[in-house]
Amino acid sequence: MDAVMETVAPHAELVSPIVGRMVVRGKPDLRILLAAVYGGLNHVEWTEEIGDGTRRVILGEARIFGVPLNDAMVLDLTADGQIERIRPHLRPWLALTLLFVRLMPMIARHPGVLRRAMRTG
Repeated sequence: MDAVMETVAPHAELVSPIVGRMVVRGKPDLRILLAAVYGGLNHVEWTEEIGDGTRRVILGEARIFGVPLNDAMVLDLTADGQIERIRPHLRPWLALTLLFVRLMPMIARHPGVLRRAMRTG
């Protein structure tokens, strides 16, 4: 997780693919969320990177409770290449639902993360 967090800008944010108005902001909250996400997935593989400059799309595959999960993740980068915005696009619906079921107990242990993510602006 430390290596992943080194690529993230201090002010980075992740737009939730599950709850439309939820945006997780800042490295401390992102570390909690990403640890929960990747702790719940199996066989994570990033297969392709598309784009150049400050916007990239990375395609990935994983499994959640044995169900295949596909991701087309849009990354906005700073001028020096750090990730400042993450927008996951996950499918199919069943895998996204299973991810939600897996994540909620883990994230619920950190109510401040949820509270801050639900704030607008």
